[in-house]
Amino acid sequence: MKFQLDEPQGGNSISRHDAQSIWVNGRPHTASVLVPWRGEVAAWPPSRFEELQPAHFEAMLALRPELVVFGSGARLRFPRPELWRGLVAARIGFEVMDIAAACRTYTVLASEGRNVLAALLIER
Repeated sequence: MKFQLDEPQGGNSISRHDAQSIWVNGRPHTASVLVPWRGEVAAWPPSRFEELQPAHFEAMLALRPELVVFGSGARLRFPRPELWRGLVAARIGFEVMDIAAACRTYTVLASEGRNVLAALLIER
């Protein structure tokens, strides 16, 4: 019998989360982050849901994902459509979840080799 370790094909892996932090590739992040399927994990400026601006979502366009999984914090909250209108115009999928569901969904999609971006709002 052959045993093989399952690893995400893209490189970035969310291994743990709680109310104050997200562990990506074994490293804790205590502020909001953008986690692409491949490439560098980037700090994301908003620290509260009420601070979200169109520019925060426009920053995602440069990463060219096919789908954005937005983790809205500890509870599910939907951002105003005008904030993420640029993603729709660019034909990029946009899903809203609480942060726990967003981390799980990102992990599944990344393990399938999908070009997914997790935008995770960690409120301070």
